[in-house]
Amino acid sequence: MLAIFLETLNITAPVFAMLFLGVLLKRIDWINDNFIHTASSLVFNVTMPALLFLGILHADLHAALQPSLLIYFSLATLVSFAVAWGWAIFKCPREDRGIYTQGAFRGNNGVIGLALAASMYGDYGISLGAILAALVILFYNTLSTIVLAVYSPVIKSDPWSICKSVFSNPLIISVIAAAPFAYFKIGLPGWLETSGQYLAQTTLPLALICIGGTLSLAALRKSGKMALSSSLVKMVGLPLLATVGAWLWGFRGAELGILFLYFGSPTAAASFVMARAAQGNHELAAAIIVLTTLMAAITTNVGIFVLQWGGWI
Repeated sequence: MLAIFLETLNITAPVFAMLFLGVLLKRIDWINDNFIHTASSLVFNVTMPALLFLGILHADLHAALQPSLLIYFSLATLVSFAVAWGWAIFKCPREDRGIYTQGAFRGNNGVIGLALAASMYGDYGISLGAILAALVILFYNTLSTIVLAVYSPVIKSDPWSICKSVFSNPLIISVIAAAPFAYFKIGLPGWLETSGQYLAQTTLPLALICIGGTLSLAALRKSGKMALSSSLVKMVGLPLLATVGAWLWGFRGAELGILFLYFGSPTAAASFVMARAAQGNHELAAAIIVLTTLMAAITTNVGIFVLQWGGWI
């Protein structure tokens, strides 16, 4: 229990450090709204696609392929998305429903989920987690694009326009482009991969600094109830639903543990970048990321404790 708590803290503490750095830099006027807008666009169009491409490139798609696990994970992700969207319709004004939905279902699996899976289950956690991460990148970005397009003032929401938005999304393009490289084990020239790594390594700190620069007490007060509601759905409601479903499906051991860690991950920083690109309520997106990351230190440990106590993982 203590080891998992410390591992969660080791992963989330640097996230908060970057968030608070963004708050500080904005407060002393070293960054401003123009910087945040430009940097967010850079992350969305360049650095995050590089991160995703290299992540897929290095994933072993031939290992840890378990059809039943992938099928369940896909179905649970779709159900989580539908539940989050339905709850958003009930809880939110129309213009905020896309941001609320994305915050409530989109987890930070590539950073926090995968790191915790590796910590608990070693190489097996890494291989299985990477396969799930590759799948979830495609699902999360596609579903997020759809729900944001429906409510965005700048994205057309007819089926053809949504389809074009999905397949013109730089994040999705990078995943699709990387798949054949990973499947056929095609490497990149050393200089090109190193350059890509330089770009990829700037993604998370730059995105988190932008989120921190957007945060303010006034914004948190303004979006407090909606942000808290979305965060509770993300960190309590959906992980409970998905984990119980996985248990009923028959998963035990490492598979059940990794599924819990993935569905219980806090909201991904990419949700802020996409909200900003869609000209949505990015302040709400930022507040949800902060609240879910805070909650993760508690909910992750409680969930692992209960699953271990029951002898299921």
